Amino acid sequence: MAAAQAPHDAAPLPSFEVATIRLTPPASQGNGVWSPPGVGRFTATSVSLAFLTQMAFGVDGNQIEGKPKWFDSDFYDLGAKPENGISLTREQLRPRLQNLLQERFHLTTHFDTKMVRGYALVAERGGPKLKPTANEQFLGFRIYVGPGRLDGLNWSMPYLATMLQRPAGLPVADQTGIKGNYDLKLEFAPDIEESSTLPSLFTALRETLGLELKPQQIPVEILVIDHVDRVPTEN
Repeated sequence: MAAAQAPHDAAPLPSFEVATIRLTPPASQGNGVWSPPGVGRFTATSVSLAFLTQMAFGVDGNQIEGKPKWFDSDFYDLGAKPENGISLTREQLRPRLQNLLQERFHLTTHFDTKMVRGYALVAERGGPKLKPTANEQFLGFRIYVGPGRLDGLNWSMPYLATMLQRPAGLPVADQTGIKGNYDLKLEFAPDIEESSTLPSLFTALRETLGLELKPQQIPVEILVIDHVDRVPTEN
């Protein structure tokens, strides 16, 4: 296991021009809601610090270690605006959100790499069946991600691998070697519906996208929480 350390001369992270974050009042806690990428601002209501950390660092929940017990159970409301001319695509949001968590929660982290049991996402022998994206505006935009269905606009293969982790039940690493972004639609039988007439996730991937999940040991980056405060500093 090797720890990835940031270089001492790393450029400072960009920051939001204006940002507020506070604990969600108990009476207002509920299902989390957040704004889509590319709308020029970022708002989130009743979301956990675990969720914000996943969004900021581009990791799944099972890729975070060292988190305190309250990390998933305390909820926050956030509103942030970048400088003029920044639309806040997913790539523009992440470093600014990292900066915000570091400043307000004094979050410090490091990355480790572990070999774990999982799946490698690879192309079928007959080649992939992928539709190049029709609208680059929606970079990584989710149309629908839920039981038995994945619909996405402008997804890269690494992003698809991330979205497959939950239905596959194990970490997924992109080993397709396929570049570019694609519009994807995948329907499969959820595990909870034994009577479903839809194909399994594995069959649907092969038949619909020409991709395959191969079980094997894969390298997974783990974000380790070194320190984090429960209550953010004042806005």
